[in-house]
Amino acid sequence: MTRFAAPIAESIWDMKYRLKDADGTPVDQTVEDSWRRIARALAETEADPAAWEAPFYAALEDFKFLPAGRIAAGAGTGREVTLFNCFVMGTIPDNMGGIFDMLKEAALTMQQGGGIGYDFSTIRPKGASVKGVAADASGPLSFMDVWDAMCRTIMSAGSRRGAMMATMRCDHPDIEAFITAKADPARLRMFNMSVLVTDAFMEAVKADGPWELQFGGKVYHTVEARDLWNRIMKSTYDYAEPGVIFIDRINAMNNLAYCEDISATNPCGEQPLPPYGACLLGSINLARLVEAPFEDAAEIDEAALEKLVATAVRMMDNVVDASRFPLPQQAEEARTKRRIGLGVTGLADALLMVGLRYGSEEAARQTARWLHRIARAAYLASVQLAKEKGAFPLFDAEKYLASGSLAHMDDDVRDAIRDHGIRNALLTSIAPTGTISLYAGNVSSGIEPVFAMSYTRKVLQKDGSRTEEEVVDYAVQLWREKFGDGELPEYFVNAQTLSPADHVRMQAAAQTWVDSSISKTINVPEDIDFDAFKEVYMQAWDTGCKGCTTYRPNDVTGSVLSVNETTEAAPEADQGADVIYLSDPLDRPQALDGATYKVKWPDSEHAIYITINDIVLNGTRRPFEVFINSKNMEHFAWTVALTRMISAVFRRGGDVSFVVEELKAVFDPRGGAWMQGKYVPSILAAIGGVIERHLISIGFIDGEGLGLKADPEAERMAIGERPKGPACPACGQYDMRMVEGCMTCMNCGHSKCG
Repeated sequence: MTRFAAPIAESIWDMKYRLKDADGTPVDQTVEDSWRRIARALAETEADPAAWEAPFYAALEDFKFLPAGRIAAGAGTGREVTLFNCFVMGTIPDNMGGIFDMLKEAALTMQQGGGIGYDFSTIRPKGASVKGVAADASGPLSFMDVWDAMCRTIMSAGSRRGAMMATMRCDHPDIEAFITAKADPARLRMFNMSVLVTDAFMEAVKADGPWELQFGGKVYHTVEARDLWNRIMKSTYDYAEPGVIFIDRINAMNNLAYCEDISATNPCGEQPLPPYGACLLGSINLARLVEAPFEDAAEIDEAALEKLVATAVRMMDNVVDASRFPLPQQAEEARTKRRIGLGVTGLADALLMVGLRYGSEEAARQTARWLHRIARAAYLASVQLAKEKGAFPLFDAEKYLASGSLAHMDDDVRDAIRDHGIRNALLTSIAPTGTISLYAGNVSSGIEPVFAMSYTRKVLQKDGSRTEEEVVDYAVQLWREKFGDGELPEYFVNAQTLSPADHVRMQAAAQTWVDSSISKTINVPEDIDFDAFKEVYMQAWDTGCKGCTTYRPNDVTGSVLSVNETTEAAPEADQGADVIYLSDPLDRPQALDGATYKVKWPDSEHAIYITINDIVLNGTRRPFEVFINSKNMEHFAWTVALTRMISAVFRRGGDVSFVVEELKAVFDPRGGAWMQGKYVPSILAAIGGVIERHLISIGFIDGEGLGLKADPEAERMAIGERPKGPACPACGQYDMRMVEGCMTCMNCGHSKCG
């Protein structure tokens, strides 16, 4: 039986990927049972399933091939879920009926567990005339607010909230409002946002020329291209968004440029997709393939790598036929093009094992060599599948081979495609692999550097308690087992110690052999000069990247490093890293002041009474506990649960205003009610409104919404420092961290991207 590398790995398998009955009784007794379930499900589409179950199992065994989480959790379960991670939805029409048809499609897709991406450039700008109704358009951002509210109410299959990507062209008249939308911390929280940057715009930026903002052939404004670029950069510098997508480069390098146009990506950006396109993801775990790690002869067995890639391509191709789809248009798109996204994880660990420093020129060359091998093996495997099962239905040899991304492919591969066709239109992509990387023994994620050599993480136990454990990087653990706990070599670097140029160098090296795109976050220091920050994006453009995402820690975005390195020679031990500890729950005084509020919900005979008691800390009044009572016993269980949870959050201190925001965002599918001339979408939203009113009355938040008062004492922590960034919406802890483009809580694992 496989022994998990750490308790956290087993916990993730148990919570996310282990098949259980509806009452929680495990069906998969071991991880081998999970591998067998997946292998059997994907082999069922073969003419001879028995012949392929064993090879598929062998690929999964020992975490060598890691299908994306949707496949691991859904394959072979019989559940009505999609095995595809995410989708780019249909083109949004510029009319009210079409817009809300798209909203419905988004809700249906997210209900089955798929993240979504949309291009909002197709909606006319704010203030534009709407013919026939004598009104002005509200603009695309107003409809993004509607999508954002919808996303809050949909709990994706597998208990995940949905993730969304919004894109907008750099020449849309509302682009400046789009760029600065995330300056409001309460707005569009469910979206990742990226600007679609064209070649012409980049040329105008470099030439310091004018740039026209237009829609439907009408020029609305003319701005200076460099000024607009600086606004994008400043917002990204301050808020980590929007990202930048070089959309013309994506379309020029697309294998399917002859039959599709791309204007959006999946939520994490590694899959630029056409309308109704779906991303099917899986990763080769390079860290498990290195022979003789840390020795002079350390290397990846390339024959074994090529064999594993061929099996993985076949498994992923079978997912196209095995999966359910939320919408028929998505099924049609997937089956006529059969695009897959095979990537890697554990790259940084593999580089460490062969003695290379991530970000160095030699590491970049080695990365390109490995990914060339993978791309070559994937394309040849897909050709073999085409000989056996047929090419993808929209294959046109002459047009396909004219694609920019195939120009540097080996001649024998191109000849094979010309002679036999190819089964899958696109084959390679590098996705975020945070959760599956932990599950596989905490290997480095995707093509990212090692985040931290080790850190402490709280792990949920079966009895509901949490224990702390040290989570050690896979390569570091191997080093310790081989050489003890002494000093690590200098080439053991991590995300915080690398220069931005090192990050970009690795992304560019990988992009050469990735026909889709890459999800990667370039960490930059908090004190980076703005001009140097802008140069990171220009370097990404100049070196052939398809997009760029950075993360600069600050008071708004949060600290990128909130881990405690325990290894004596950890690279960041002398970097002055922020280590933020949350205080223990506050002790309750014998007596507290408070207020009781009465809420009468129209559909209930009995009122709900909400008591909020306060405590005074350092001269500042703040909420301490909540009690919710009603004679209606129908509400008893959830009111008790809500009372305990909100009170637990309040007693932890810090910024608790997110409680109000989360409650007010809850929509009852049966409908809300009008209260005092205002529509309230649910009882929970009404309770949120009461708590908000109370927090305003005691001066804890201001009267304009959810912003904290300027007085930092209102959220002072035990260490005497104002916490950076937002609290986790799941557990309330200040341990949110940008991981591969997604804010992820390192305390409870909550992630906007799943």
